[in-house]
Amino acid sequence: MTQGKQLIINKEKLETRVALLNNGRLDEYQIERMQSSEPRVNSVYLARIVNLEPNMQAAFVDIGAGKNALLHYWDMMPATESMSDSIKRDPQQPVKSGPAAKLKALLSRGGGKQKELREKERSRRKRDITVKDIPNIFPPGTELLVQVTKGPIGSKGARVTTNISIPGRYLVLLPYADHIGLSTKIDNKKERQRLRKILTELELPEGMGMICRTVGEGRRAIYFKRDLEMLLDFWHKVEEALLKNPKAPLEVYSEPTMLERTIRDFLTEDINEIVVDGADAYRDIRSSLSKFAGRRSAAAVKHYNKSVPIFEFYRVKEQVSDIFEREVSLPGGGWICIDETEAMITIDINTGRGRRDKDQAEAIFNTNMEAAEEVARQLRLRNIGGLVVIDFIDMRNASHRDKVYKTMQRLVKDDRAKSRLLPISRLGLMEMTRQREHESLQDIYHDPCPYCNGTGRVKTAYSVSVEIQRRLNHVLKASYRDKSLSIRVFVHPEVLARLKNQDAILLDELEQKYGRNLTFRADPALHHEEFKLVDPETNTELK
Repeated sequence: MTQGKQLIINKEKLETRVALLNNGRLDEYQIERMQSSEPRVNSVYLARIVNLEPNMQAAFVDIGAGKNALLHYWDMMPATESMSDSIKRDPQQPVKSGPAAKLKALLSRGGGKQKELREKERSRRKRDITVKDIPNIFPPGTELLVQVTKGPIGSKGARVTTNISIPGRYLVLLPYADHIGLSTKIDNKKERQRLRKILTELELPEGMGMICRTVGEGRRAIYFKRDLEMLLDFWHKVEEALLKNPKAPLEVYSEPTMLERTIRDFLTEDINEIVVDGADAYRDIRSSLSKFAGRRSAAAVKHYNKSVPIFEFYRVKEQVSDIFEREVSLPGGGWICIDETEAMITIDINTGRGRRDKDQAEAIFNTNMEAAEEVARQLRLRNIGGLVVIDFIDMRNASHRDKVYKTMQRLVKDDRAKSRLLPISRLGLMEMTRQREHESLQDIYHDPCPYCNGTGRVKTAYSVSVEIQRRLNHVLKASYRDKSLSIRVFVHPEVLARLKNQDAILLDELEQKYGRNLTFRADPALHHEEFKLVDPETNTELK
């Protein structure tokens, strides 16, 4: 097996799976299903405001996705571009032939919905808009361009924003923001100066901006030029669609497929090998990498054609199955327990037997350090987020608490989902939030259990037997005059076993007491807690 980082890609008709392995250990896992019609994060729609909810300070907009999307008032105000510093641009810089010139010509021609939306966007950015201004600027019926920032989860629709940005491999295009910036994560001063020079020399239509992503550090100018050409070509198609004066709702830009996003988001300098089992996907990835990253990167792509399924050969399948377990073992003998609830994710850390003979304080600290690394990994693998509460084992030493906190900060720094952490409290609790853009892996793979509705609990056969006997007493008392009435009881097979064995004497007593005939039959279609009382003469259910 190759050491270092590997991308393992399984391309099938119904599902695409991508696994990132670090020395053979699963570090990230993503899936995409072909039949999904739900809006993808980063897709752009021409939407219509359906109604405003002042109490929520939000609007509901129709994007044609079945459920109306939520647009908060503060997502309708111009963004501050706080993730980057600003670079002054030369307003006199000419735009030569190519995608930028083609887009500039299209923008200058304008017309219809395209011109109307662009003028509204310019006006919105020039004004100092407050939340109070939103109902006047965006009344119901207003059409506007929005971008999905969070996909539908459960019964909730997507969340959208009017601050549109199109991410590329090295750049982020800002179609309506005259702003050029660098990611603040690029620290080296000389590198920042070099990148500033490259960005100011790129050909960009007036009124548009861009941000250099962290992955652009160390790249030559040609890579930024190619990336910008691709992004401008994407936006050219959006402007062409708007030029035709379409009617909302309409998708005008679709976020790339998982394979394209894999090249854009995953591929950094420390990826040693990319292995893909689909011939078409293999050719597409090599072609894209040759164009945007060079031949050396394309040479790292390998086509897998062995008889053993690719996820089994690289031992990904068995590691994926562990994602759905409640308990996850730690190297030192401890373990963590992960519970997903409606309000939050709770994670409990437990020591094991392996360190009982060591210094107690040091053993607890080491277990918590192992747990911090595993918690950060599991959050990525399971794609869970929202409010997360981690119950670390109590540490009396303040320096130990501080080290665990700083370790967690370091571990979540490279997570693409944004996280915020609070220091560990005296009770050993760490509170954090993790950005949640999609459903968790658990929600994608599993439906709630039809027996317990996702609670993890069902009534015992004993409890169900008690309810059946209570119901029979009620029905028999209510029909005491009808001596010919017999009752047929349909139950789950496990409950029937209880009725015919442990409770057979009690049921005989019921028959003798009321002088009726009771029969019991198994119905596998019934859930564990369900039962039916039926009159066999009329075949009607008795209530």
